[in-house]
Amino acid sequence: MTPPLAHAHQTQPPENVLPFPAEGLLETVPTKSLSTVLTIFGAVEFVAVAVSAYLASLVYYHIAFGSWFAPAAYIYWSLYLATLYLLIVISYRHYGEALSKPRQAFLWNAVLSVGFSFSILVSTMFFMKTSEEYSRGSFAFQIIGVSVVVLTARSFLFSWLRSLIAASRLRARSVILIGDPLHCSRFASRLKANGIQTSSSFRLPSRRDTSGKSIPNITTSNTGDIQKLVANCRSLRPDDIIAFMTGENMPDIIAFADSISELPVGFHIIPAGEFEVLETARIAEFGNLQTIQLRNPPLTSFDRFIKRTFDICAATAGLIFFCPLLLVVSIAIKLDSRGPILFRQTRHGFNNDLIRMFKFRTMGTVEEGDNFTQATHNDVRVTRVGRILRYTSIDELPQLLNVLLGDMSIVGPRPHPTALNEAFKEQISPFLRRHAVKPGMTGWAQVNGFRGPTDTLEKMRQRIECDIYYIDNWSFRFDMKIIIMTVFTRQSYLNAF
Repeated sequence: MTPPLAHAHQTQPPENVLPFPAEGLLETVPTKSLSTVLTIFGAVEFVAVAVSAYLASLVYYHIAFGSWFAPAAYIYWSLYLATLYLLIVISYRHYGEALSKPRQAFLWNAVLSVGFSFSILVSTMFFMKTSEEYSRGSFAFQIIGVSVVVLTARSFLFSWLRSLIAASRLRARSVILIGDPLHCSRFASRLKANGIQTSSSFRLPSRRDTSGKSIPNITTSNTGDIQKLVANCRSLRPDDIIAFMTGENMPDIIAFADSISELPVGFHIIPAGEFEVLETARIAEFGNLQTIQLRNPPLTSFDRFIKRTFDICAATAGLIFFCPLLLVVSIAIKLDSRGPILFRQTRHGFNNDLIRMFKFRTMGTVEEGDNFTQATHNDVRVTRVGRILRYTSIDELPQLLNVLLGDMSIVGPRPHPTALNEAFKEQISPFLRRHAVKPGMTGWAQVNGFRGPTDTLEKMRQRIECDIYYIDNWSFRFDMKIIIMTVFTRQSYLNAF
């Protein structure tokens, strides 16, 4: 059973500001302070950097010269390096980010700090004219050794902090939630999963009378209620206060924000019930103006450059490598049935633009537009050669031409016939988001077995969920994983008929 939130310290609070139960409060009293834990870890990391740097130099000297002794100067430079590293991570507040950023960001910052520290170390040696005393081989060993030790230590810290918070043994960042009980309860659970404690939650005093009519003069309505709420928040000493905003309570939140400004806390506003939308939000700048950007382009300019460069290289290499196979398949299609070797079908591409996609002809008839009917198991329209091509996905190889032309990518959501898009776009709300990137020859949905006929809404929904996941989690490594799975996993060949 989830423990209720603690009640505020007041004898007879007004109805509007009664605390109410919600999930998220840690039941036991934490035994460790976050600042104490991070201070200890800073000291440990200082020692780890200094020791690993010196030991790395010893290892190099043993490998290069057969001796376990390095010049005494390496001791002083190792301590200097550790001091630089500690000053950098403190300046950029890396330790505090252990609770506010994901693991990969916390570890990546460590790598950047190590690189920055060694850069300053080399610069210092250069200006002091002592770089000749420092072996370049030892320098390389130190970079590798220190990086490995720091990444290991930070991985341990991240896991340790999460375990302490989950066991209610750490006094971490605490917040107070203001708003509807249901919203507070849901959000408190999400905060706890991210290592943030919910001290208490309160209803927001309203500027409306019992009939729902707005009261224009707040000084004669709920000033007392707001002051009592501020007093309750003050006594709990939170780090932040979060209010849930709706269209009706916006004036009340603005009035509360003015009153809460006397407290040394951060005040945040969240649209009620829209937690998922805010997961990808960030503050964007337009000159001197700032906005809340709810959606970001799925790929940055650099991401698009990397992906396009790979597409051109892979498509060119693929056409050269498969040239004999393409020739044999073309002859087989021509001998097996009457009709063109290739056919072009109109499909939706990037930004919902229409593209003409190439495929080997696998049917005795070529269907287009609204006359399109998806192939089914033992479909009589599929030719003998076409059945082999479909089962092995060789019929998709001409799409390498679409990749070279820039209409498609090697990896991305598979393009649907236009008739199929029209049939489902109104039934699945994020359907057209799959066109935010270029369509691909293979995709995350295909390697998970969601290919073939989509004769039910659930089948299409599963495919769209995979496509959206791919768009929101794109990386070059993810593309490489999908390519490998396309070739070597059984799921990628399911429903290929």
